[in-house]
Amino acid sequence: MVPSDNVAPPLDVDRILADPGVRIVVCCGAGGVGKTTTAAALALRAAEEHGRRAVVLTIDPARRLAQSLGLTELDNTPRQVKGIDVEASGGELHAMMLDMKRTFDDVVLQHTDPAKAAEIFANPFYAAMSSTFAGTQEYMAMEKLGQLHARGEWDLIVVDTPPSRSALDFLDAPARLSRFLDGRMLRLLLAPARTGGRSMFTFVTAGFGMFSRVVQRVLGAQLLTDLSGFVAALDSMFGGFRQRAEQTYRILQARETAFLLVAAPEPDAVREAAYFAGRLREEQMPLAGLVLNRVHRPAVAELDAAESLAAAERLAGMGGHEGTVEVLRAHAALAQLAVREQRVAARFTEAFPTVPAVSVSAQPADVHDVDGLRTIGAAISRG
Repeated sequence: MVPSDNVAPPLDVDRILADPGVRIVVCCGAGGVGKTTTAAALALRAAEEHGRRAVVLTIDPARRLAQSLGLTELDNTPRQVKGIDVEASGGELHAMMLDMKRTFDDVVLQHTDPAKAAEIFANPFYAAMSSTFAGTQEYMAMEKLGQLHARGEWDLIVVDTPPSRSALDFLDAPARLSRFLDGRMLRLLLAPARTGGRSMFTFVTAGFGMFSRVVQRVLGAQLLTDLSGFVAALDSMFGGFRQRAEQTYRILQARETAFLLVAAPEPDAVREAAYFAGRLREEQMPLAGLVLNRVHRPAVAELDAAESLAAAERLAGMGGHEGTVEVLRAHAALAQLAVREQRVAARFTEAFPTVPAVSVSAQPADVHDVDGLRTIGAAISRG
């Protein structure tokens, strides 16, 4: 078994959800560890048990959240969830799913005039960037978080971070994208628009010769034209991208934010959680704790795997008792799995012994309704 000194202090999730000073909870971790379910369960519990006016923002393209909350669909606008038990608490629950292109469109409409916005929307480079550009989803998640926070309509915003190769992309991609949009290369491409409207190629060829030929060869003439037009149209918005990203980053560092790492007792997921915990510490962001999902616990914890297997062998040698023998062997397999999971989880607690943690038992079935979310929320609260 894992030594007792590797056990992390308990995570009091209800204290976080009930604290009026906590306005943002960010659920982060590797893909496939239950972030979406955890985020929805926490938002539901905040509304039902603690009277918070909560909104959960998901980036889950499978639409599981909408189904579990009894909604036919989710989109870029918060929708109130009906049929939940908030009569006593007075809370509310709203839910939405990020539409990164629509969010990008809204940013353009908000920060430029209609004619310029139409020019941007018609640009092929913008169409590609707003839909598929690496980092756009993470940047727009930060944009949407900043918008929700600025509106001040909710006591608590729960964020389900994007499913990406690395959970760190949620922190890194917005800065990368804002640097790209405000970078030296794009400023160079923008220069023709500031020199009396001469064409991109006339200006670059006159001033840079070799650079022009290299860029055209790498990017292609049409892409370069599209990019130049995009940059020129977006000129008035450059500073805003970086400013908003930095402002939201500061919000994530504030005491009103609580990061919850979500992991499963698997090596890759725990390694990712530990890496993210280290990054949060470096960036001075408030790490509230670890939620370890899908943990297996044997029904009789005091009967270990070796004893269970030995008993099964003795009964098998006596003949008969087939059902009991199979139960003992199944218990032994579950006990062995539980020990392996404890050892994997200990890799995190050894590295971050002061980070509170809570374990949530593996559920017999997938969560697909509000009752299931309520069960998960209670399990996180009980530990």
